[in-house]
Amino acid sequence: MRRPARWLEVSALALALFVETAWSQTPEERTSRYLASIHNNPSLLLAFLREMPKGGDLHNHLAGAIYAENWIDYAAADNLCVDRTTSSLLPPPCDVSCAKYTNKPAIRCAYGDHVMYNQLIDAWSMRNFSRSEDSGHDHFFATFDKFELASLNSVDDQLAEVSARAAADHVTYLELMHTADEMQVAELGAKLGWDDDFVKMRDRLLSGGLKDVLAATRAKLDRDEATRQKLLHCDMSDADRGCKVMVRYLYQVLRGLPKEMVFAQMLLGFELAQADPRFVGVNLVMPEDWYVPMHDFDLHMRMMDYLHGVYPKVHITLHAGELAMGLVPPDGLAFHIRESIENGHAERIGHGVSVMDEKDALGLLKEMAQRNVLVEICLTSNDLILGVEGANHPLQTYIRYGVPVALATDDEGVSRSDMTHEYLRAVEAYNFPYSQMKHMARLSLEHSFLAGPSLWQDAASFRKVSACSADTGADKPFAACAKFLADSDHARAQWELEREFVEFEKKF
Repeated sequence: MRRPARWLEVSALALALFVETAWSQTPEERTSRYLASIHNNPSLLLAFLREMPKGGDLHNHLAGAIYAENWIDYAAADNLCVDRTTSSLLPPPCDVSCAKYTNKPAIRCAYGDHVMYNQLIDAWSMRNFSRSEDSGHDHFFATFDKFELASLNSVDDQLAEVSARAAADHVTYLELMHTADEMQVAELGAKLGWDDDFVKMRDRLLSGGLKDVLAATRAKLDRDEATRQKLLHCDMSDADRGCKVMVRYLYQVLRGLPKEMVFAQMLLGFELAQADPRFVGVNLVMPEDWYVPMHDFDLHMRMMDYLHGVYPKVHITLHAGELAMGLVPPDGLAFHIRESIENGHAERIGHGVSVMDEKDALGLLKEMAQRNVLVEICLTSNDLILGVEGANHPLQTYIRYGVPVALATDDEGVSRSDMTHEYLRAVEAYNFPYSQMKHMARLSLEHSFLAGPSLWQDAASFRKVSACSADTGADKPFAACAKFLADSDHARAQWELEREFVEFEKKF
């Protein structure tokens, strides 16, 4: 039966209206509509988020970012052994016979023993972890001692691995937490001893060998970065995309050590950040709930306050609030985030999960928004370690109160995750629209510790500085903008992110 001519006219009009509406939308609006249309299709959602530009990863522990399979390779390269009972690496000599009964086989034996290989991966990561059998918190933090020996001679390999994975995830900037001196300054602090007078303590360390440790640390990083370039073929035609990932370092202080060692590490971190542009700041790491970090928390903040006064231009980000009810007594939840900001001078907070357990939590949220303190949100880690996820996580509360947030991986190797899956968690748990995801990616670079001024004169509306206001980001910048970018690592990273957004949104 022939359809009436009127039906054809209506169909043509509807099609014309659809086309006109689609093309009247901005690329960002079309991209947002597409994301909304696939929200309930996990496979398409994953593909979309894999390709989406994500800016920077501001909370990434280098040692925790390595996958267990690669630790096995690095350990084998060093001819290390393993304790079959504890899955901990041991120094040679090993039993190279690979006999099933030996308790100290060479790690290479795992390549021919699938039971041993899988046992190591499960012990060195959260793979196959079950809360019914163990504490996620304890299993997570126990992994580091088990594979530590493999980390000593493989920093170059580690840098190549995390750079390549970041590039595959469309992450363009890494701020890696790294105790780059391999505990030398901590040992120096233990040797020289404690002094309640921070001024005297600093002088004793500077005159007693810290400057030599600083020079050796910088020289070793030179070698590690040079080898990273070779491993990624950065000077060849088949260069890995990881070569283009901008990498900077936060010197990580181990807050669970004795106080004289903690102060020595803090001082080295501040000195490195002042002397070497690759080190852009300082952070304190290790579980907050352990005895020393809890007992010495106020002392650590006083140390940070003193050193901030001596080195006021050095950036500070601090782990705070990586806690949950029951992990410590209620009073232990009530002050870490606030004191990290007010006494420790933190410009960013790592985790911030227990913010609503802080004294005057709503007042603290308002203060964080007013001070523009960004929270590094690590969804996978907070779930695995603390059991905090979904509606129980404060991410949406931070956003509601205007506190800037950015997603981060924390320890992606141990967690068996990556940045794409951090974004996937956010979309699936909170139904975030594309505009929110783009906003967080931009904030990650806005709050990075990269040198130089920002591309944005107004980060609230992401309005470019006058030198670049006429540039779209799709083409090479005009002369004035090119000059501005040349003088700012910060702005160049942001420009690259905007260029990637232009290319990404063209697809929709």
